Amino acid sequence: MHKYTIAYFKDIPAMANSLKANVTLKAEKEIREEKAGAKEMDDTLDEPAEEEEDEEERKAREAAARERAAQRQLMAIEELVQTERNYLKHLQLCTVTIHNNLQKLQPPPPNLENMFQHIDEVMDVSSRLLSFLDQTRIHHSDPKYLETLCDTFLSLSQDIEMAYKEYLANYNNITALENSYKQKEALWVEMIRSVKSSAPDVNASTLSFFLVMPVQRIARYPLLLQTIQKHTDPGHPAYPKLEHTAHTAVQINCRINEYKRFREVADKYKKTENLTIKDKINRLSGHSIAKKTARFSQYIKHETGMVPKLKDEEFDALAGFFFVLERAVSELHDNLEAYLHHLQRFLSCRPEEADLDLEGEKTALFSKEITVALRQWIYPSYDERLKTLFFKPLSSLRELMAGPRNLIRKRQDKLLDYELIEEKSNLSFEEQAIANTYKTINTLLLTELPQFNSKALQLLWATLEAFSCLQRDLAADIEQLATSFTHQAFNAMCEQRLKALTAKHGSEKIYQLTGPVVGTRDLDLTLNKGELVAVVSEMDTRGDRRRWLVDAGGPRGYVPALKLTRYHQITVDPPQSPHLKVTPTGPGPRRHSYTPGAQPLPTTMTTPCFQVYAGYDFTARSTHELSLRAGEPVQVVEPHDKRGNKEWSLVEARGQRGYVPSNYLAILPSVIASPTFPYR
Repeated sequence: MHKYTIAYFKDIPAMANSLKANVTLKAEKEIREEKAGAKEMDDTLDEPAEEEEDEEERKAREAAARERAAQRQLMAIEELVQTERNYLKHLQLCTVTIHNNLQKLQPPPPNLENMFQHIDEVMDVSSRLLSFLDQTRIHHSDPKYLETLCDTFLSLSQDIEMAYKEYLANYNNITALENSYKQKEALWVEMIRSVKSSAPDVNASTLSFFLVMPVQRIARYPLLLQTIQKHTDPGHPAYPKLEHTAHTAVQINCRINEYKRFREVADKYKKTENLTIKDKINRLSGHSIAKKTARFSQYIKHETGMVPKLKDEEFDALAGFFFVLERAVSELHDNLEAYLHHLQRFLSCRPEEADLDLEGEKTALFSKEITVALRQWIYPSYDERLKTLFFKPLSSLRELMAGPRNLIRKRQDKLLDYELIEEKSNLSFEEQAIANTYKTINTLLLTELPQFNSKALQLLWATLEAFSCLQRDLAADIEQLATSFTHQAFNAMCEQRLKALTAKHGSEKIYQLTGPVVGTRDLDLTLNKGELVAVVSEMDTRGDRRRWLVDAGGPRGYVPALKLTRYHQITVDPPQSPHLKVTPTGPGPRRHSYTPGAQPLPTTMTTPCFQVYAGYDFTARSTHELSLRAGEPVQVVEPHDKRGNKEWSLVEARGQRGYVPSNYLAILPSVIASPTFPYR
């Protein structure tokens, strides 16, 4: 038998055993698969129940997360509102209680008011923010409260920026002033004691503890709003507005920082330093000499045309207008200063003390009285008002122009430095600082110089208008004074003419003109109302009784008979209303007051030769008062009110009675047709 056959048969038992093992393994595998299939079928039946349990857990977790977010949002909102309330409370404590107690120190701290500059505006905008939120009457947990909070902050955003940017720009001055207090040990100890006693519940010992709060508060608004936004669901109706509000708060801080940087640059370069030659030499260094040499070289290149100038037409126009305005203010200031000097020299003269050799006793008396009135009342009052209303504002405007002028000059220096590095691609740290300084000064001038020019021009026009009003008042005062003495002089002439005509023709021949007469024919006279004449003949040469021949105290001629009325010479007491007296009133409004104790001596006079007029316009403020126009004739019923107060007089005009200020009335002779007041 072949060896392979024998080998085959020898392997049969082994093959049987192997086959048996394979069958066993297959059976076990089938059993396992059946069990697995059964288990999988059981798992498939249990899967919906497990998924339902997972969904419920997920929803519960999401609800818990939303609840936590809502609680954190509410806490953030309450933090913003409550901290704002405490912040305002501390500022009020500082500006009222502490401020008042510091003012009571002996001596009080110098320039204390400068410590509180612009803080009132900060407190005002903070109180308005809280007031708007309190008026909503909505609880903080209400979703509508968040929308109200955003609307309120956005509506006040401009006011918040304006208030805080001025305060923060001035904060360096506050710290500098406080440091000056620290240099005076006794004063500083008293200030600390006063602050601690004024605010025992607050752990504060200095003013800076309170005055730094606005600096911290404006920077905290973005953080608080961003915290509220972080815990607010993006699906919330007010979320877009909240996002915009937080962005606005960030932008406010950026603009305030930029404004503060501009102000620091302006404060640095606008100062005018009065240095001696020695001080200037001591400031020289290798760096400064090199910088000035480079500027001068660049300037020579500009002037010779070697290098073109960097032109800015907008800035050149603004600077040109500023220099024209500055020159006008400076020349006007110098001219007014010379004018005031000459006015003082004029007031130092005393012509009334010299013998001017004037004809007539009363003429010399009137001249002295007018001179005294001008020197002692009218011109001193005018001088004081001129200094207060015109010279001082003009001087302040002139001083204010020094800052912009220095900035414009410093811009020119920085422009020369900037042109040297403009073409460079890579700038060093120092060169970048030069470029930033030039751009800052240029932007600052382009932004604020138009506003300054406008305000300066308005102030200049206002001062010129005040000067014009002062000149009109001065002219009116002098005119009224001269008119009063002219009338008195005219009365004196009337008395002299009356005596001469009475002695020559007799009292029964004396007549008075009831109106002005203008001669139109030969031998006709031209006379004014109230003049006295003596009738020589009651007809002309042709027998016409409508033309009477009269003696006017020198010339003789004809006047219409209808213009004459018999003059009844009577002796009367002075009128109850006191006469006009010029009294100095200082730099206030022009006024002429009555002096009841100063009454003229009894004299021979006629009723139509005296009349009371309204010296100024007066508008009644109640039914007991009477409106008058300047120059309107009035009748004084009582020179006082019902309580005997002589500052008010009961007068009658146009058939009506009422009270008017006594110093609004003027007594003038009525021999002239009408007073010189512009009564219409």
